[in-house]
Amino acid sequence: MSTKFKPKYTRVAQLKTASDLKKYLETAEVDLSFDETLLPPAESPFNTTIPLKSGKTIGNSLCILPMEGWDGTLDGKPTEFTKNRWVKFAVSGAKLLFGCEAVAVCHEGKANPNQLVMSEDNFEEYVNLRQLILDKHTEKFGTADDLVIGLQLTHSGRFCKPNSHKKFESKILYSHPFLNQKFGMDADYPVLTDEEIDEIIEKYVKAAVLAQKAGFDFVDIKHCHGYLGHEFLSAVDRPGKYGGSFENRTRYLRNIVAGIQQAAPGLEMGIRVSAFDFLPFKKGPNEQGEPEKAETYPYAFGGREDGLGIDLEEPKAFLELAQSLGIQMICITGGSPYYNPHLMRPALFPPSDGYQPPEEPFAGVKRQIDVTAELKKAFPELVIIGSGYSYLQEWLPNVAQHVLRNGMADSVGFGRMVLSYPTMPDDMANGRPMTRNLICRTFSDCTTAPRNGIISGCYPLDPFYKKRPEAEELKAIKESL
Repeated sequence: MSTKFKPKYTRVAQLKTASDLKKYLETAEVDLSFDETLLPPAESPFNTTIPLKSGKTIGNSLCILPMEGWDGTLDGKPTEFTKNRWVKFAVSGAKLLFGCEAVAVCHEGKANPNQLVMSEDNFEEYVNLRQLILDKHTEKFGTADDLVIGLQLTHSGRFCKPNSHKKFESKILYSHPFLNQKFGMDADYPVLTDEEIDEIIEKYVKAAVLAQKAGFDFVDIKHCHGYLGHEFLSAVDRPGKYGGSFENRTRYLRNIVAGIQQAAPGLEMGIRVSAFDFLPFKKGPNEQGEPEKAETYPYAFGGREDGLGIDLEEPKAFLELAQSLGIQMICITGGSPYYNPHLMRPALFPPSDGYQPPEEPFAGVKRQIDVTAELKKAFPELVIIGSGYSYLQEWLPNVAQHVLRNGMADSVGFGRMVLSYPTMPDDMANGRPMTRNLICRTFSDCTTAPRNGIISGCYPLDPFYKKRPEAEELKAIKESL
């Protein structure tokens, strides 16, 4: 955390009582509902089980979201850093691991040189990773029968950096008026051909077959955060069979699903989707984020034509399609950490390549909760997982209980919070008070570090990372900024 920056908004840690929080939200004009009192474990919605059509049952309504650690080997294998993080997922107490980690389906699809890759050569590593989770979860909770474990499969598309932390080797679907320039691509930068897309789909299918053989319960076909799957959804002016109409823009998903169903029968699938998007943001006066200027903006899937509001017509059509394909689990997020991070990761302290929050972060939390609730209401049979809760900090249980109790989502997801406080879900499920000195304060070091080629972790709060030499390296980088 920079000592030079004085936050414009009140820190959550200073809101000590429910009355404090309520008054602050009223003053900020953020209509975010929460339960002032937490229910005992026997009555808590945190302990609601979720039956799946596959016959498996998720043991509670708490979920670990997939994260990238930037700490694999150059050939895409997990390291001890990776295993350390996966153990945190295993002992968290959450009974749904929605993808665990963003795993590339091929080397050239990696978002960084140290991203994990699913391949024949790496296969045994994933067998061992899954077994590590099962062993550690069983050791702590007595059984893993109600634990559902997924693997997120991804191709980073526009944000590919397979060989260097500094050099993009982008694979794009269309020329974007802002993102091409922002990330160093000319307007005539080559786009993926339909034949190249067909080859990527085959790689997804092969990776899914390996995931099934390794024992994972499902694969997450990633459609979020500006990566390739998400970019398909906004490829409105791409010619050919993968662009233009909604049918063409979802052909990528349909072909992946069809391929997996044929090659890996019985393997369940989920989707993490950015259900809304805005214009890209940039640093404005006082380093505060402001949107790019455009009279119309057709590239925001789930967004209005002005690029600054939400229109869920197409996201609802997407969920309807997913349901028709037999997909039951949908994790809702929004935007992209590369060009409008405040939408999906509300925080008081931005990463090194970010901007100061352009809105009260509580408003960002509410936006994601509201979108998720609307989609859950429209698709009651889907298992809908919410995200974007980290900024709530010690008030997360109170908001999450309200959301689950009122059917606004089926499960609440934890991302970066479990890096500093891995057992927060278990504490919530068992009615234990929060351990305040472990709660993530959204300092964004877990993002600033990898943005600068350093392994990801919670450097402010996790002793494992706090004592490592990378912590001093990160400190020096932040001071230089």
